[in-house]
Amino acid sequence: MIKPEALAARVHDVVLVAFGAAIASQIRFDDIAQRSFYGAFVAFAAAFALALFPAFGVYDSWRGRSKVALAGQVALAWLVVQACALLLMFSLHRIDFVSRLWFAYWTGVTGALLIASRLLVHRVLARVRDAGMNLREVAVVGRGAHAAALMRKIDSCSAAGFRTAAVLDVLHDTPVPGAAFPGIPVFHQLQAFAEYLRARDVHELWLALPLSEEKTILECVKELRNDLVNIRFLPDLRSLAMFDSGMIDLLGAPAINLVASPLSQGAQRQKEMFDRLFAAVALIGLAPVLLVIAAAVKLSSRGPVLFRQKRKGADGRVFTIYKFRSMRAHTEKPGAVSQATRNDPRITRVGAFLRRTSLDELPQFFNVLRGDMSVVGPRPHALEHDDLYQKVVAGYNHRYRIKPGITGWAQINGFRGETDRIEKMERRVEHDLYYLGNWSLALDMKIIAATLVKGLVHSNAY
Repeated sequence: MIKPEALAARVHDVVLVAFGAAIASQIRFDDIAQRSFYGAFVAFAAAFALALFPAFGVYDSWRGRSKVALAGQVALAWLVVQACALLLMFSLHRIDFVSRLWFAYWTGVTGALLIASRLLVHRVLARVRDAGMNLREVAVVGRGAHAAALMRKIDSCSAAGFRTAAVLDVLHDTPVPGAAFPGIPVFHQLQAFAEYLRARDVHELWLALPLSEEKTILECVKELRNDLVNIRFLPDLRSLAMFDSGMIDLLGAPAINLVASPLSQGAQRQKEMFDRLFAAVALIGLAPVLLVIAAAVKLSSRGPVLFRQKRKGADGRVFTIYKFRSMRAHTEKPGAVSQATRNDPRITRVGAFLRRTSLDELPQFFNVLRGDMSVVGPRPHALEHDDLYQKVVAGYNHRYRIKPGITGWAQINGFRGETDRIEKMERRVEHDLYYLGNWSLALDMKIIAATLVKGLVHSNAY
């Protein structure tokens, strides 16, 4: 049974799909008599939106979650909907009757409307919550710095829709975490704490405890199991976990990733879907540029157009990476790879331009299309460099928890090019691990935009 608010959200989206199509028609066609609405296309897109948006979590509650991530989810869902509708129109042999410029306007306008409407709603809700309304009270069971940090987050993010109602302190020999929060009652006995929650009708209980507090966790669950209270466990894993990966389902049992890919299976599927769609569009759009560069490379010096080299991909699987050849043909010593240096005599004139502008990386969209790489991710290094750095740089191998990328967080922050000092590689790895721990589609979009704006030409690219 769909709730009234969820039904209203679906109707709202269908209206925006149709409204965006009408606006696109107004923009595209100057003559009123020429204006086309393409009703079948719009109907297909609306139907796909109703079917696919729930799978992308578009209608889930985003209370306390990143609105930037919400925008990324909506954008991805809408692009997938448009791709499905486009394929259906193509299969029905009706695509030739559709204006491509109208389709581009429609996709952009409707996508902007879908995102803007949601951000506006959440903005209004944030104002309401800042005024002390529409807040969900949370009781915290915790100990030490972890519980105090959680309470500070709740206190500083009232727009997320939560407010601390009470604290059960389970560590009596250290300062009470609620001491820094005047007005919040602090309890030391579970029974009194539970009675307070029932009297205040609190329906959220967050257990900010280390894994060693299993006894306390069981006692809380047992005490409140017959109450309509949402009990959530926010474990303190700082001393154990490599990434904040959250809870997963493993053979039907809940599991916490301590050292594993921070991206869930669903997130990896979304990322791969986006990657392949982006790569396909990029290769089609850049086809003339690729042909011109290939001809220039071939005419500039003897040797193949493409440079091929073995690199490590996700989970350490080896693949062949493609680049436009930028150096004169030469032979490396067995087991050694020499990085390009400034004014390297091996680099051709055409190659120097390609490397400065990063155009030599364009063939890697074929790697993305094949599934070896992502558009965004840690940059892969030569196998010989992997063997060296994994021994001396902490966390280096964790970069391969996900697919390597054409561009990445480290690259747009200036950590690209030659790594002639260990410190440079350490900083690059730090940025790569930050990306893994904070991945979202919105972050990928930000990195792609930054790469286009400032990342193509860089002083370290030589």
